[in-house]
Amino acid sequence: MDGGAARLVKAPKMTGKITAYQDFWPYYLREHSRRACRAQHYVGTTLAIVLLAIHIADGNPLYFVAAIISGYAFAWTGHFFVEHNRPATFTYPLWSLYSDFRMYAFAITGRLAAELARAGQLESGAETAPRQSV
Repeated sequence: MDGGAARLVKAPKMTGKITAYQDFWPYYLREHSRRACRAQHYVGTTLAIVLLAIHIADGNPLYFVAAIISGYAFAWTGHFFVEHNRPATFTYPLWSLYSDFRMYAFAITGRLAAELARAGQLESGAETAPRQSV
């Protein structure tokens, strides 16, 4: 890149309901354009994993409930107060859950930047990219 400037990869406009996961994944990443929103997801996902592990070890169902609440509470806070968009889980609950763990895995393995670029994010990982609506 010249001078460290970010290059915008133009994302196609989404219209109508997404019917294939291969189309949903780039949409999901574009809906998480801000690092702060993704960080909220990572905190919630990590806490949910820890609480699920405690639930499995302890057997107390309250840990299971706490895992679900914490996972969604952090993610939705990121959407409502950082991204200012509607969480994809409201329309695509299973794909969103899977994609949250997929995004988490890409992030902790250092491969998320490439996925974001393919989804139409700024290649530098900058804070915003064009909004898509479905």
